[in-house]
Amino acid sequence: MSVEFCGLDLAHPIVNGSGTFDAIAAATTFGEDLLKDFPFSAYVSKTITLAPRIGNRAPRLWEAPAGLINSIGLPNKGVEHYLKEDLPLLGALSTCHGSEQRGSLWPVPLITNVMGSTAAELCALLDACDPHPQIAAFELNVSCPNVQTGLDIGADPAQLREVLSEVRSHTSKPLIVKLTPNTADVPSCALAAEEGGADAVSLINTLRAMALAPGARHAAPAARWLGGGTGGLSGPAIRHVALAQVAAVADRVTIPIVGMGGVQSADHASALLAVGASLVAVGTESFRDPLVGATIARSL
Repeated sequence: MSVEFCGLDLAHPIVNGSGTFDAIAAATTFGEDLLKDFPFSAYVSKTITLAPRIGNRAPRLWEAPAGLINSIGLPNKGVEHYLKEDLPLLGALSTCHGSEQRGSLWPVPLITNVMGSTAAELCALLDACDPHPQIAAFELNVSCPNVQTGLDIGADPAQLREVLSEVRSHTSKPLIVKLTPNTADVPSCALAAEEGGADAVSLINTLRAMALAPGARHAAPAARWLGGGTGGLSGPAIRHVALAQVAAVADRVTIPIVGMGGVQSADHASALLAVGASLVAVGTESFRDPLVGATIARSL
């Protein structure tokens, strides 16, 4: 089940979705048991921004009948804190070994997810992070609205190609572009990312969603349950949307794809691999079972 992905040798094709698995907290909770059977063949960090972000006000979660709506708002302490405080802890994952196969120990590469609202912000993030050898690759979250256009950077193929062309020269490490599903033509955006210099794409991110407070009779802001007004839907409800979008993107690009969306079992992972994904990311299901990634990998 070993996989070569953008120059990284991975023990199996199961990784985590950014922001859905806190490796530092998990290591504190589960200790060496987690490291002996680390659920993922590579670890993707939560999104890091230049400046600290508080995130959205509470409530931040709504459990839907077949999924989860989150309005977390990407809280983080900024890139300076990440590099000084978190990276030394996360970097330990690349020197310890999560699993043993055929007598060989497999390292766990660290992929750092970054987000900016302009090309300049993304370039600054890469300039800060690139010198650190613990980081094996980057995932660019392009679902952030551009401060000039108001549109998601990843929703406009021309804009995305331009941003990638600027960003590409700021690192020689693999660049994975996490595409937004909230646009009319995802395959065109994926192709633009490839043309701009992306080494891989990942999809799907969450679908834009809303929840009203129990008993609400209108959609006025005061009646909306989530502190951010709207949020992102993940989990089983989006599985077949993910399957369709991954298949469509695979028909348009030649670079590797990380497929994700509602994966709960090896069958779900196999379906994404069958339509063109090279890796499969597990997200919401890790809230239910933190070691589900390892279970899926073994089942595969």
